[in-house]
Amino acid sequence: MTSHEIAQRDEQQAVATTQQAPEPTAGSTALIQWAQEADLAYQMAQKLAATSFVPQSLRGKPGDITAAILAGAELGLKPMATLKSIDVIQGTPALRAHAMRAVVQKQGHEIELAESTPERCVMRGRRKGSENWQTVEWTIERARQMGLLGKDQWKKQPQNMLVARATGELSRLIASDALHGMPYVSEELEGTTTGEVLPAKAPLSVASLTAPAPEPQPAADEPAYSVARDDQPGGWDQNAIDDSVDWQPETEQ
Repeated sequence: MTSHEIAQRDEQQAVATTQQAPEPTAGSTALIQWAQEADLAYQMAQKLAATSFVPQSLRGKPGDITAAILAGAELGLKPMATLKSIDVIQGTPALRAHAMRAVVQKQGHEIELAESTPERCVMRGRRKGSENWQTVEWTIERARQMGLLGKDQWKKQPQNMLVARATGELSRLIASDALHGMPYVSEELEGTTTGEVLPAKAPLSVASLTAPAPEPQPAADEPAYSVARDDQPGGWDQNAIDDSVDWQPETEQ
């Protein structure tokens, strides 16, 4: 075989090999991009893990911080907003109640708090473009039947806990597709609130996640108390408080 024939054979084999190489699919391309984003998120998490900007439940845990950042990205949250909006509870990421409402409303769905007292919470909502409202009601009696009232935060903050439960149920009802695999609020999974307060008027939006909120003041006829997370006994999680925003129904005219 001449050198020309050998060169021609090698060229034909190279062409055949190139033709047999599979083209990257959309799925594999997306997976590669996600892996690159995950690597960047982990590098970021390692730098943030020891800072006070990370909630106590995530502090010193770069793996959990990475998971929270990636999950938040799928919901349209930036990394720092994510760290104020997502808790990782027993390996499961969950949105805080105020963050879940913000995510749902960002998608154009509507949520309204119709009534909120320590005994009863009525919340209603509807999907974007729909004329039909869905109503959810949570009462202390319902919480009692589920065995929730023995938990510390249900004793201290029944009104906020009712709002959190109604938030989770209503959001799943009208906008489960907006939650991307995080259908439960943190308060449902661990039974605590994250310092949410109920000012007279407060706009509920994604921007509110990074806006400071005033610390709650006890009423004159109510004893003072502090809010403690399960993983931070005896004190406030100040990072959580700063971004916790809730609202009250407007009084009827």
